[in-house]
Amino acid sequence: MAPTLPLALLVALLAPGLGVAFPSCDYPPHLWCSSWDIAVACQAENRCANLSRPAAATPVELSLFYESLCPACRWFLIQQLFTAWLLLPREALNITLVPYGNAEEKNVSGKWQFQCQHGQEECLGNMIETCLMHEAKNFTTYFPVIFCLESGSSVTKNLEACLQVYAPQLDGARIAACVQGDMGTELMHRNAQLTQALDPPHQYVPWILINGKHTDELQEQAQTSLVGLICRLYQGEKPDVCGESRAPKAPTGCRR
Repeated sequence: MAPTLPLALLVALLAPGLGVAFPSCDYPPHLWCSSWDIAVACQAENRCANLSRPAAATPVELSLFYESLCPACRWFLIQQLFTAWLLLPREALNITLVPYGNAEEKNVSGKWQFQCQHGQEECLGNMIETCLMHEAKNFTTYFPVIFCLESGSSVTKNLEACLQVYAPQLDGARIAACVQGDMGTELMHRNAQLTQALDPPHQYVPWILINGKHTDELQEQAQTSLVGLICRLYQGEKPDVCGESRAPKAPTGCRR
């Protein structure tokens, strides 16, 4: 009597080039290359040369226009935005920060000057965070520092302490030079231009754009449960955190 071949080996012999079926594969070998999902389930991606990979899902784009001392801006950044950034995978959410808010600029003898809703302390805070972003370049590097500044006792006096904890590789002196020099002024002017170009024009801050768009509905959803909103909009494989998400009611924004 001829020896009996194991089923997995028999499948491999009958379907040369495909290999052995895996426990997550419930499909016969002749279907392994019929779709990308089936190829992945059967771990046959490398054997399906004619099967095109699905396009990678693009991250949800969130732009936050804010000012450093606005209570509602600080609440959103600390409670919603930073939490979502920690919980969601990097490929699901891309964040742009524009610290300017309800400030006004004027050109005095060829030099830009700024007036901020919460006084010169806020202008300084906006400038510090803008120069921090310019020096650090990488969002993963500067966002924890901004979180530290916004959640601490003073946005303008805790830079060195926050750098020591979250980004010791950054040079505080370079950031200070930016704040005190022409570079910081030019960066703030750019933030002013970005804010003034908003369509529709912002009426308050925080002013939130989702995929380049602002609506009252998107704003409310972002401030109520940003994780839940991103989970609904992201077209890629949903991360584990995408479940029911509840959050406290957001405070009223800083109107112009």
